[in-house]
Amino acid sequence: MKYVLVTGGVVSGLGKGVTASSIGVLLKACGLRVTAIKIDPYLNTDAGTMSPFEHGEVFVLDDGGEVDLDLGNYERFLDIKLTRDNNITTGKIYQYVINKERKGDYLGKTVQVVPHITNAIQEWIERVAKKSVDGNEGPADVCIIELGGTIGATIFSRHNDSGILDAGDIESMPFIEALGQFSYRVGPGNFCLVHVSLVPVLDAVGEQKTKPTQHSVRSLRGLGLMPNILACRSTKPLDENIKEKLSQFCHIPVANIITLNDVTNIWNIPLLLREQKAHEAFIKLLKLQGIAKEPMLEEWTIRARIYDTLHDPVRIAMVGKYTGLSDSYISVLKALSHASIACQKKLVVDWVPSSDLEDSTKAEAPDLYRAAWRRLRGADGILVPGGFGDRGVEGKILAVKYARENNVPFLGICLGMQIAIIEFARSVMNFEDANSTEFDPDTTNPCVVFMPEGCKTHLGGTMRLGSRRTYFEVADSKAAKLYGNVSFVDERHRHRYEVNPDMITEFEKAGLAFVGKDETKKRMEIVELHTHPYFIGVQFHPEFKSRPGKPSALFLGLVGAACGQLELLLQNPSHCGTLTRRITTSNGFSPTQSHQNGNSNKDLQQAMATHPRKPTSTGIRRSPLQGFHTGTSAMECMSDE
Repeated sequence: MKYVLVTGGVVSGLGKGVTASSIGVLLKACGLRVTAIKIDPYLNTDAGTMSPFEHGEVFVLDDGGEVDLDLGNYERFLDIKLTRDNNITTGKIYQYVINKERKGDYLGKTVQVVPHITNAIQEWIERVAKKSVDGNEGPADVCIIELGGTIGATIFSRHNDSGILDAGDIESMPFIEALGQFSYRVGPGNFCLVHVSLVPVLDAVGEQKTKPTQHSVRSLRGLGLMPNILACRSTKPLDENIKEKLSQFCHIPVANIITLNDVTNIWNIPLLLREQKAHEAFIKLLKLQGIAKEPMLEEWTIRARIYDTLHDPVRIAMVGKYTGLSDSYISVLKALSHASIACQKKLVVDWVPSSDLEDSTKAEAPDLYRAAWRRLRGADGILVPGGFGDRGVEGKILAVKYARENNVPFLGICLGMQIAIIEFARSVMNFEDANSTEFDPDTTNPCVVFMPEGCKTHLGGTMRLGSRRTYFEVADSKAAKLYGNVSFVDERHRHRYEVNPDMITEFEKAGLAFVGKDETKKRMEIVELHTHPYFIGVQFHPEFKSRPGKPSALFLGLVGAACGQLELLLQNPSHCGTLTRRITTSNGFSPTQSHQNGNSNKDLQQAMATHPRKPTSTGIRRSPLQGFHTGTSAMECMSDE
């Protein structure tokens, strides 16, 4: 097993997750099997109870693991299925060691950070790295490990404006020590360290500055980790003299210093690595000369180029609670992006804070109220994603009502589906106090109720989590057609409330169709309004399984309905789920055609000729410290993949 460790320095938010994922794509394109591990130094055992405002989205895996959003990056980039053990946290490690101590496994010994915690970390990595995540037997060839936190972060002193460098986050220290030991344990040729650092440009001078990276590498070396490859974040490619300077002071060959400059879209990052022959450095360092081949990234090249040529917009209003931080809905944004590219439309996401739609905002902040309703009314489609808590719920209900009454394409996910149920009960069935018991325990018309198997005393990991099967009850429903007319579908869940099974008959008599149910037929999974052009709510989270080349069926339906392509999708049901269909364009090329890396064909050649590569942009949309984000506001959704 070969290991690639990715660390970050100078400042946080440099894009370690995107870098790690892109390295995995590059190595996979070389014919290698790749797996990934994310290390988060926080004490939580998982991300399940963390606020989206603080930590971004909670990504859910097939096995029900609630993990860091970077594992979503890995799954989308590498098209793999990870497990909860692929996300290591300080809480998990300490819990594991303490459980062993209680059982007497360390009987007679004093349990310490070194060697017991550090050994547990190394054993965990070796064990998880051997698990197959791509559906094939046997372990992968390479395991990508991303270490969360920052090593050598800049701390500005009141008495020293130049700043000093911190050795790193204190909670990361056991992992840094363990990984230093691990690099020695697996031996030369089996371990490669990639350090992602910042090379800023001072506007006053216009010169790329290397000192922060020099100090960061020095801190890393002082902690026992020796970087083999330096990945430098910058607004533009590094000058050759800057590379030579970094090589001299960081003791890293010039060939192993890579520029991660700003690009027009996220899919350019693996191509950027290939252009700089990063694969040759990895192959040499990991002694893979007899296994690896030249990377074939035609599909990635086409996707990146086509995205840059899209100009016809499709506007989707995202009505949510956490709209102040786009990472809170990162998988939803990615699923919308995948679907919009399949439909060859430029995605524009209009953020609508649900509380701004409410009458209370109209009285207190009329400008915010008018702006929110203007964005909602100007959208081609409306999406209400999942969430928890009662803040903004009435605004979401108003958004659903607007979509239903005005025939605007609508998709409700998890809480979004429950909101659609509540709105229908109030507006159509005249149950004025209809509500969820989550928001009003005393409602006389509880449309949404707490699940019988749920737990109200312990919040972590007690929801209905992970992959569950949904059976289609209505064969000619839009949802069934979009999924390819299959009899069932497996999607990931994260909820503790459900549609009240005692009210299903009343809802169906009033016109709602529950077209998808679980194996007991008592838990509602998919609801449709057949009299509406596209009105679908789902209890599961389809965004978690969307991939760049295989968009989620329901997101594809929403975007297709929003831009007038839904009938085309529904007429080809056998192709919608797998995306082997064509969307006719002026040149006859379909970006959704699925191909394996290395299998070139006429479509690939035609697309590469039709969409010549544009120079990468150096104009940043927002801070370059927040990943590889460039372009106009219409690219709002294209943050970390």
